[in-house]
Amino acid sequence: MYEIVEKREEVPNIHRLIIREPNVAKKAKPGQFVILMPDEKGERIPMSIVETKKDTFTIFMLELGITTGKIANMHAGEQLYAVAGPLGRPAEIEYYGTVLLGGGCYGIGAIYPLAKALKAKGNRIVTIIEARSKYLIYLEEKLRAVSDEFYIATSDGSRGTNGHVQTVLDRLIKNGHRFDHAKFIGCTYMMMNCSNITAPYRIPTRVALNTIMLDGSGMCGCCRVSVGGKIKFACVDGPEFDGHQVDWAELMKRKAAYQEAEMISYQTSPHICRALIESYFGESDE
Repeated sequence: MYEIVEKREEVPNIHRLIIREPNVAKKAKPGQFVILMPDEKGERIPMSIVETKKDTFTIFMLELGITTGKIANMHAGEQLYAVAGPLGRPAEIEYYGTVLLGGGCYGIGAIYPLAKALKAKGNRIVTIIEARSKYLIYLEEKLRAVSDEFYIATSDGSRGTNGHVQTVLDRLIKNGHRFDHAKFIGCTYMMMNCSNITAPYRIPTRVALNTIMLDGSGMCGCCRVSVGGKIKFACVDGPEFDGHQVDWAELMKRKAAYQEAEMISYQTSPHICRALIESYFGESDE
C-alpha cells in the first residue's frame, strides 16, 4: 500500500525517499510529519514531510539506527508496512519581515518547505545550513533559490564558516543583522544553542523538537516535553515550539533513555549492523 516510488542516497547516510500515499500528499502542510514502519515488528519513526505532489510525498531520512537502517536497505518498488500522517500542527507561516532559518543534518531538508511557504508570504529569507564536512551538504540549489541570503557552516571548515549554525547566527547578529523571526530544525544541541543566542535579542524563535515518539496521537505520552513550565506532547501540540521556553535539559535526558537498549539491538541485528558499518567505511570481507 505504501510504495517507495524513488529512493536515493543524497549524501552519505542521508536518503531521499518519495513515497506513494495520496491522503498524505493531499493534506500535508509545511511543518507536519509522518510516522513510518518498515515492517510489522519495526519501531515507529517520525519523519518530516519535505515536498508533496499529486499522490506522493518526499522525506529526507538520516540513517542512524536499526529501523532507519532497514529502510535504507529497501529499494524503489518495495512497500513500507505502515504510514501514518500527516501528523502534528503545521508550522506557523505568516508575514514577519526578515526570517532566519537554520537546518542541520535531516533538518536541511525539513526547512525547505518552510522556506518556500515563508517566501510565498513575502518574507525575506536568510538560511543557514550546517554539516560535518562539505561532502554532506545537500539540497543547496533549492534552498538558495528561495533564500535572499544563504550561508554554509561545516564542522571541519571544509566549506563556508568553520563551525555550526549558531556560529554563523552569532556573527550575523553581532554584525548588525536584524531578524523578525527564526526557525531551527536539526540536532537538539544546535536548536538549543541557537535559541540561547536569539533570546537576549528577543527574536521570536521556533524549534521543531525531535523527541522519542510512539503512537503520534498523544495517547502514549512518550513525546512529552516541558515548554514554559507546562507539559506538552510533540506529536499533537508540536513539533514546533517556542525555543525560549523549552526545557532543553529534560529533553536531552529523555532522548537518552533508550541508549543502552539501542546498543543491544545493534548486537542482535548483525545484518543491519553490517550494512550500517559498510555505509560508513565501505564493504568488508571480515
